[in-house]
Amino acid sequence: MNSNKKYHPIMFVGTGSDVGKSVINAGFGRIFKQDGLKPAPFKAQNMSLNSYPTTNGLEIGRAQAVQAEACGVDCRVEMNPVLLKPTGYMNSQIVLNGKPWANKSAKEYFNGTDRDFLFAECMNAFSRLEEEFNPIVVEGAGSISEVNLWEKDITNMRVAVEKKAATYLIADIDKGGVFGSVYGTMLLLPEIEQKQIKGIIINKFRGDISLFEDGAKKLEELCGVPIVGIIPHFRDIYIDDEDSVVVDKKQFKSLEGKTNIAVVLLRHMSNFTDFNVLERIPEVNLFYAATPDDIDQADIVILPGSKNTISDTLFLQRQGMAAAINKAHEQGKAVYGICGGFQMMGKWISDPGHVEGNIERVPGLGILPVETTITEEKVTEQCTFTFKDNQSIGKGYEIHMGETLAEIPSPLCLIDDRKEDGYFLNSKTWGTYIHGIFDNKEIINLILKESGQNVITEMDFQQFKEQQYDKLADLIRENVDMDYIYKTMEID
Repeated sequence: MNSNKKYHPIMFVGTGSDVGKSVINAGFGRIFKQDGLKPAPFKAQNMSLNSYPTTNGLEIGRAQAVQAEACGVDCRVEMNPVLLKPTGYMNSQIVLNGKPWANKSAKEYFNGTDRDFLFAECMNAFSRLEEEFNPIVVEGAGSISEVNLWEKDITNMRVAVEKKAATYLIADIDKGGVFGSVYGTMLLLPEIEQKQIKGIIINKFRGDISLFEDGAKKLEELCGVPIVGIIPHFRDIYIDDEDSVVVDKKQFKSLEGKTNIAVVLLRHMSNFTDFNVLERIPEVNLFYAATPDDIDQADIVILPGSKNTISDTLFLQRQGMAAAINKAHEQGKAVYGICGGFQMMGKWISDPGHVEGNIERVPGLGILPVETTITEEKVTEQCTFTFKDNQSIGKGYEIHMGETLAEIPSPLCLIDDRKEDGYFLNSKTWGTYIHGIFDNKEIINLILKESGQNVITEMDFQQFKEQQYDKLADLIRENVDMDYIYKTMEID
């Protein structure tokens, strides 16, 4: 492979949402890296509560950070210039070029925002990436056949046409209706956009692929483009999930014979990737607690991050979950909080500037002697830290709007040798602003030991992730015509 050769961008779009675009994007990024190129991911607009800070403190979607990691490069704000973070049923915080820009309803955003301005911002970001990386691996959003949204499009086929991207349509055959969804999508596209589609990738295929050969030929005849790959459904490759929709696929019950860790299920839960490592430990059953009875079954309770801490605190109180968490604490069970969960564990949460809504002050769970004030300024930083008396260095990141203070400080961590973080009540009760704290095996071993569990993990999570990216790349190479892919990316 000639690493100096320039290529057109490659783009992956979908017949619908959740067809696997993000994971396939990461896999192709790893392939291009393995082939000696310098790829980088791009998604013009992403909607997700899973976000991540760049090295210079700007915020992007977590999926693009994962894709950048697969490409072997640091994540940059240009990889996801527009990020929508839902704050309620119909409202989102808009993060533009890594910084909060506005809070708008869906109607205000789609009908009242200058789409050409946003598209220009996205293309400027794309152009900056092109100056340094080759090829750009682009991800679309949702379905490309939403005809009512075409005039508002800044992330799908408008990008493909503008950047002459070799575009591939991905369909999830596991959902059924693959012929109708693929053919219908192709028929709906204007001719100029149809010409950008160079092939079709069938994803999540179960069973004997040879049995689909006739179906593949018929689909090719109907659509006029080749099926370049049929990727099997897999369960043995672990890539960070993109969106909270995957919570539906998680565990929701305790299991006998395991250390049961309950993550409190919040309506506005964010950064649930905080628990990916815990899910991989054989002796641990991490499940999402939706009722007070679920909390009763747990050995360890974790309050996760939230995009709307006040709303989620009131929700826990109404559902009886707050009382169940306090009961677990009184019984001597471990209770830990991350970011918004840390804020909820305190005595009071105040929002004098109405950042989260109209409610200015609510009581927290009262487990930790701290009070939080929601602020308009957002902290977005990657960090290293030391944990209490443990001198080993951990890695994580902060993304929060709020300041938490105690009358008598009792910090849990020291961040970057300069800033105190969190509150330590005792070894079974603490809170922190550090996302990714449970990616560090020393922290995991400490909390398991404190709960009386004789479990020690030696898992190197970074090494594990690198292995998964390679496995994903191998799977795609085995099932996709990479020679054809490269040919369609060639610049004439």
